[in-house]
Amino acid sequence: MGEELIKEYHKLLKSATTDDRVKHWFNVGEYKKLENLVGDMATSKPDDVKKDMTKLLKEYHSISKITLENIVDFHVKFESIHPFQDGNGRIGRMIMFRETLKHSVIPFIIDEKHKQYYYRGIMKYRNGEKKWLLDTIRCGQDDFVKMCNDLLEGWK
Repeated sequence: MGEELIKEYHKLLKSATTDDRVKHWFNVGEYKKLENLVGDMATSKPDDVKKDMTKLLKEYHSISKITLENIVDFHVKFESIHPFQDGNGRIGRMIMFRETLKHSVIPFIIDEKHKQYYYRGIMKYRNGEKKWLLDTIRCGQDDFVKMCNDLLEGWK
């Protein structure tokens, strides 16, 4: 996984939308041009995004065996950089899904019932309280396993 793949995900997500057709400053498939916030938290400034993403990816790729915790840590840092004008959460969750599959970690989906816990978990994670987000994701893993088992049962 690298910057070009992440940018390609953004391009796939946002191409042919109003953001792409009308908002010329939006920069679909490229890093943001304007500052943005996550809730009330400042994110990387547009001029710092490239440097911050390069550092994040280098740090992530230096890990010899990727675990769920590494994937979640990457995600929180990615969301803190918030490299795109919009769509960062969706891109970040897509990256997590891809990375769980790539590294034989049980995937998860942040569904409606987990959404508020996920948002709270990210905020707490940034303050050093990792348990909230990891527990939310583990619940999502349990639900994913159940969904897969139910699907397999339906095929019998």
